[in-house]
Amino acid sequence: MIRSFAELLPTPLDAQSLSDLTPLTRVDDLLLLLERWVERGWLRALDRAFVAFLSELDPRADSLVLVAAALTSHQLGHGHVCLDLYETLKEPDFALSLPPEGDVQAGPMLLPSQLLEALSGEDWCRALAASSLVAQAEDHSEAAGQKPLVLSDRRLYLRRYWTYERRIDSALRQRLALQDAAPNDLAQRLDALFGKADSAPDALIDWQKLACALATRGAFSIITGGPGTGKTTTVVRLLALLQAPAVESGQPLRIRLAAPTGKAAARLTESISAQVKNLTVPEDVRQKIPSDVTTVHRLLGSRPGTRHFRHHAGNLLPLDVLVVDEASMIDLEMMANLLDALPPHARLILLGDKDQLASVEAGAVLGDLCRDAEAGRYSPHTQAWLQAVSGEDLGKGGLLAGNESNFPLAQQVVMLRYSRRFVEGSGIGHLSRLVNQQQVEEARALLNARNYKDVHALSLKGEQDRSLERLLLEGLGDGPQGYRHYLGVLAQQRPADETALEDSQWTQWAHAVLQAFDAFQLLCAVRKGPWGVEALNQRITHALFNARLIDSDQQWYEGRPVLMTRNDYGLGLMNGDIGIALRLPEVGETGRSVLRVAFPRNDGSGGVRFVLPSRLNDVETVYAMTVHKSQGSEFAHTALILPDVLNPVLTKELIYTGITRAKSWFSLIEPRQGVFEDALRRKVKRLSGLMLGL
Repeated sequence: MIRSFAELLPTPLDAQSLSDLTPLTRVDDLLLLLERWVERGWLRALDRAFVAFLSELDPRADSLVLVAAALTSHQLGHGHVCLDLYETLKEPDFALSLPPEGDVQAGPMLLPSQLLEALSGEDWCRALAASSLVAQAEDHSEAAGQKPLVLSDRRLYLRRYWTYERRIDSALRQRLALQDAAPNDLAQRLDALFGKADSAPDALIDWQKLACALATRGAFSIITGGPGTGKTTTVVRLLALLQAPAVESGQPLRIRLAAPTGKAAARLTESISAQVKNLTVPEDVRQKIPSDVTTVHRLLGSRPGTRHFRHHAGNLLPLDVLVVDEASMIDLEMMANLLDALPPHARLILLGDKDQLASVEAGAVLGDLCRDAEAGRYSPHTQAWLQAVSGEDLGKGGLLAGNESNFPLAQQVVMLRYSRRFVEGSGIGHLSRLVNQQQVEEARALLNARNYKDVHALSLKGEQDRSLERLLLEGLGDGPQGYRHYLGVLAQQRPADETALEDSQWTQWAHAVLQAFDAFQLLCAVRKGPWGVEALNQRITHALFNARLIDSDQQWYEGRPVLMTRNDYGLGLMNGDIGIALRLPEVGETGRSVLRVAFPRNDGSGGVRFVLPSRLNDVETVYAMTVHKSQGSEFAHTALILPDVLNPVLTKELIYTGITRAKSWFSLIEPRQGVFEDALRRKVKRLSGLMLGL
């Protein structure tokens, strides 16, 4: 069933089958093989260490079980919550993301395909079920709870992630079973906020109105949609819809707003603050609609150095309504913790773009929950109720039929479908739709035609092509800016040297520099290599220094933009926050200056906090950032640079996310033709068992 590991040993043994070796030899040989996989970069050292830990728990463990454990741990590192045993056997080598052409390094090396040769899914499941390391999903005994692996049908989990998934599944099923009575005058309240439905036969469906209606009747709802479809506008009106009856009854709701990152929280704070002012609601209702958005970590009360939070099942959050924006960035563990801390009566409303990249950590929670969003799948009862309270004709939506028994989750999900940002004639909007639909040839034709002023493509002629520096420093002529722009604001708008630090001019200047930096951002698909974040940050730094736009290319210099890479609760800075080093007057002195890093306060006030560089331990230069890190952000001009070889992270979701970070202009930079097309043909598929059957 499994081939011999004899050729892998430093002193080769006589050829023999694995079954002829002692259990101890089998484990030692397997660990040696996994070490070779780690050396080749096919496996993480963590995965090999996990297998060694399991072999200590059970020295006679079946190698089939240990191989499955290694692959499960490895897949977790790639965002998969579990290992699908049957799917893995179809292409076992790709479970390790091996090069398509295979590894041609010298020396014998067993691949997963050779190791699992002639193995059937049934045999693999049978071996796992017989192991003392593996619990069956349906076994809830105390002994089963001590086993590190869980087998559920054909899926193998690490115990912790199986538990997260079950906690989410249980909590959402309970919430979906709760149906709140909508206000008797819901139709009138909706009309007051949105206006009456247009009776013209060609009128568009007001999906925002439908989303608000649906969210009033349940303890859980999702509003998904692409950029500019009005998710924030919808939620502001929804909060008014929920809060107005509560205020009228003298018991206003406790509403909290959260987002995964400080940047996303700041954007939502600013957007909601502006929109609440324009609501046509009584002043006492307006006063009870919050605009302050916190991070999910802060909301739960993260305890530094641990995975635990101050709020949990034993210390629930004091709130009645929770709105979480950019929910595509919420990973499985965080969603489990969030649901644990939510009071049973509270409403949870998730906002996000289901087509964006999933979280960096394991799981694709929003994508899993929105699997039927585009199709609709509303039951006749849901559809009739929505039409009655909204006046909208859902028959014009082209939705697929559903029912409440087979599609209970779909009854609480609304997809917003019309973008107000990328209107007709927007190249960014057109390109993002083609990318999302994986229309490869059409997307390339759009880039080649150059018919849109807001979309630009740059093909590089090798690593030393200086057109890259010209784009990154200068932008694209009269419209899109490059990095020269924010450095110009820094130099030209600086207050006079004799101005005291306490003067508001310094804060206003720092705020202007930070805003100017947001005018342009280079995004990368990868961190390593000539087209990755690390090399490009160095290249841009040297280019700015050579152009005399910065006065140093060493670690700290005025104008250096930095990205927080970890939460720092002592400083009040979150992972993803961006600051810029500025030279400011020394406190209480004249004629002397010191370098401080200016960070936006991210509370909608426009304020700035100044931090000494010596206090920042977890920052990196951020002329270039990964697409993953850019989620929750928007930039006037976004440039996406692809690597010159296909990489496992290159998918249509990554390119779609990169394009939709751009508000006004988008540039695609290609070191080699063909990588863009290859990436578009690939789609993220994260394995999980979340909410199956819903």
